[in-house]
Amino acid sequence: MTVVVLAAEIVLSVVACFAQAKPLPSTTREASVRRFLQEGENSDVGKTTRYFTAFVDLKDDGKQEAIVYPTDSTGGWCGSAGCTTLVLVPNNSSYKIVSRIVTTRPPIRVLVTKSNGWHDLSVRVQGGGILRAYEAKLSFNGKSYPFSPSSPRAQRLVGKVAGQVLVPLGAEGTPLY
Repeated sequence: MTVVVLAAEIVLSVVACFAQAKPLPSTTREASVRRFLQEGENSDVGKTTRYFTAFVDLKDDGKQEAIVYPTDSTGGWCGSAGCTTLVLVPNNSSYKIVSRIVTTRPPIRVLVTKSNGWHDLSVRVQGGGILRAYEAKLSFNGKSYPFSPSSPRAQRLVGKVAGQVLVPLGAEGTPLY
């Protein structure tokens, strides 16, 4: 009997270690982002819209912000130069928009560098008259990221860009409805 109890404790300990090592995705936070996108000022998005969400701690404060990228061109999110990326911060049981960044394309990365306490982001810039694609560094100015990666506040990056990919090329996305 003691051997069985000891074996059960060992199995439970191993399972607990694996559970701690790889946290499960939070369906609550994903559902909260979905509700946010479906309601309020965002309610005019297309009923067939698909989007990709990445959660990342942009401020290194233990709270994860959400990067939302539409993966199709329905609902007015996208144009010939790319789609509008949203940077959202938790706000009670919902979110609020910190930045709308137009004309972005994946890969979208979080960089090691920081500006005003927030990690810099990079996005691909292509289309809409841009003949040679490039990646742009987007720095936080204390209130938001640049509205566009082709604005004077954005910096054109040269060479290989190092950073954690948040939204990969070919991200499929989740249906909004």
